[in-house]
Amino acid sequence: MNKPLLRVLALTTGTIGALVAQPSAPDITGTWQGTLSIPQANRELRVVVKITKDGNTLKGMFYSIDQGGQPIGMNGVTVLNSTLKFSVPGAGATYEGKLDSDGVNLTGTFSQGGGALPLNLKHVKDEQAWEIPKPPPPPKKMPADANPSFEVATIKPSRPGAPGKGLVMRDPRTFVTINYSAADLIVFAYGIHPRQITNAPAWLESDLYDIQATPDPPGLPNRQQIEIMVQKLLADRFKLAFHRDKKELSVFAITVAKTGLKLTPSTGDPKGLPGLGFQGLGRMFAQNANISDFAGLMQSTVLDRPVVDQTGLEGRFDFQLKWTPDDSQFPGLKGQLPPPPEGADAPPDLFTALQQQLGLKMEATRAQIGVIVIDHVEKPSAN
Repeated sequence: MNKPLLRVLALTTGTIGALVAQPSAPDITGTWQGTLSIPQANRELRVVVKITKDGNTLKGMFYSIDQGGQPIGMNGVTVLNSTLKFSVPGAGATYEGKLDSDGVNLTGTFSQGGGALPLNLKHVKDEQAWEIPKPPPPPKKMPADANPSFEVATIKPSRPGAPGKGLVMRDPRTFVTINYSAADLIVFAYGIHPRQITNAPAWLESDLYDIQATPDPPGLPNRQQIEIMVQKLLADRFKLAFHRDKKELSVFAITVAKTGLKLTPSTGDPKGLPGLGFQGLGRMFAQNANISDFAGLMQSTVLDRPVVDQTGLEGRFDFQLKWTPDDSQFPGLKGQLPPPPEGADAPPDLFTALQQQLGLKMEATRAQIGVIVIDHVEKPSAN
């Protein structure tokens, strides 16, 4: 499901990426600014781009100042033959602009989520630059030693045919799911693939629910605390009981490719929530995420079997991944993928894209992995 253009910019905090500038490149360091018009939202957003230079290395930060002004890191800042290019991994966006002969104006295009809009930027002096608002203070976090539960939880059957699907902390006090099954909740709460759930009734996957719940105690929970709350919700409202076992299953294993890693380390809070999502089918972004987070998204949304992280990599990264899906992917769409793009600019398949863009390799194999065996589960009572 495509997200509204630029909406994600207000929710991410970036890291700085860089590439070596061309020796003959004009001086593009300093502040660039312009206005992005979004017709479908009847809205204009002021954009500021700050570019610095360390030796021959260009670095940049991106600001959408009418959406809060949080800094968002830029990668791949290059200028060649008067063409400036950069990407904004945390927003799943790219920019390409042509410099005029004076090196003052850029005529370019901002692309995000499969859409593209004109964005012209002007090189301005400090006294002409728009003021970047101070970002709001981060929300107070839930105590790290808290063992939280949902104080109140409303569970309702999803409206038949309603679009969208997701699980999110809308704010520190509001947990929400849309079109989520009990199986989806188990997958999230225990970090497994649907194939790792055995002895389950058919309704576990077919019946969909919209949930809104309030955590107790207050404060923004981390991912582990959200998982704990969902585990308790499953036990309390769905009467879930299970035991664990092991089973040999077909899996996809992720390793570091021989070409070497191509991931940008994140400067986000190492204990904060990762941000992962899609700007369209085959257009994924990750912010402050580790490889296990990425594997979890791949196995829960894209692939038809568990995904195992065998990279041994630690730390968190910011990146985006673009590929052309095939009919074996996004099983939730039941094979109803749109026609693949044509032409030389069409993204590669997933496995090629992983190596070319991230320096990762993914291959099919078999492995003994843990499974959840359902002993008892009930449909939740209406409320």
